[in-house]
Amino acid sequence: MALPLIDVHTHMYLPRYVALLRERQQVPRIVSRAKGDRLIILPDEEADGSTSAGRPIGSEFYEVSRKLAFMDQHGIAVSVVSSANPWIDFVEPAEAPALAAQLNEDLESICAASNGRLYGFGVLALQRPETCAAELKRIAGLPHMRGIIIGSAGRGRGLDDPDFEPIWKAAADLDLFVFIHPHYGIGHSLFPDTGHALLLALGFTFETSIAVSLLILRGVLERHPALKLLIAHAGGTLPYLAGRLDSCVKNDISKDFGLSKPPSHYLHQCWFDAIAYHAPALAALTAFADPAKIMFGTDHPFFRPHVTDDVLDKTTWPSPEENLAALSAMSPEVQKAIAYENGLKAFGIALP
Repeated sequence: MALPLIDVHTHMYLPRYVALLRERQQVPRIVSRAKGDRLIILPDEEADGSTSAGRPIGSEFYEVSRKLAFMDQHGIAVSVVSSANPWIDFVEPAEAPALAAQLNEDLESICAASNGRLYGFGVLALQRPETCAAELKRIAGLPHMRGIIIGSAGRGRGLDDPDFEPIWKAAADLDLFVFIHPHYGIGHSLFPDTGHALLLALGFTFETSIAVSLLILRGVLERHPALKLLIAHAGGTLPYLAGRLDSCVKNDISKDFGLSKPPSHYLHQCWFDAIAYHAPALAALTAFADPAKIMFGTDHPFFRPHVTDDVLDKTTWPSPEENLAALSAMSPEVQKAIAYENGLKAFGIALP
């Protein structure tokens, strides 16, 4: 019998946000092409011929009915929905706090109308970190919100930005999840003529790995042990490299980071999605992290199948299929925990 699924890594571009992207004349933006709308969000994507300037964007990116259709097709009982990159990183600082509040209210309204099938991660105006603690407190009072999503780059100064300290304290005090997700990638010049393949496979995962490593080395997780970080894409490279990170920090004669424990200790405080794509990677994650802190994810609506729109909602998408195949190699107890039990407990929700 198929297990019910709780999807903790699934995105929506909210209608208000889509309207903003359609108005813009520079990246990020949505443009109309002869073969349909294109979403342009990644560095150099506008000039990338592999996607005819951006990736196709249909209503599966922003219509609730199509999110629910995807969930029904793949046996997903509940989704914890987050806005997708680049969030509101590009918005003028004076306008960002109000837009963040509006988007968070929009997502709460969508979730409230879903009959228990949708919950949400909100957004913050990172350009104005002094406003974020108050917005986190407001998010904590919204019945269907369970935390926030933050890009690995922060406001361009990394997540170890000293001005983010009130964000980490407020999130920990309010028992809210902070979902760390990449956007810009690293190593662009090293991946010529590879489309987005290596940027997404390597650049994204290393962006996340570096950002979280710096958080740890700057002592954020030591100061805030209750902080619930959810790290995207099975932790990037960190489960595999945790031992090397410990050794390099311990044996670096040029720098004392002042941590009372090795970096891997703080990584064990974190949560991870199970978007690993194959069994060996998921096995490495479950060998490193507590399986009770790993939860299923799909990354919908990205990586859509190459089918026409009229059959998309009845088509099996590759990400759920590949990640369920990886999960099937685990023990029955671990399968149940990752598929739905951990999500139900972590977010205080029930199967509808």
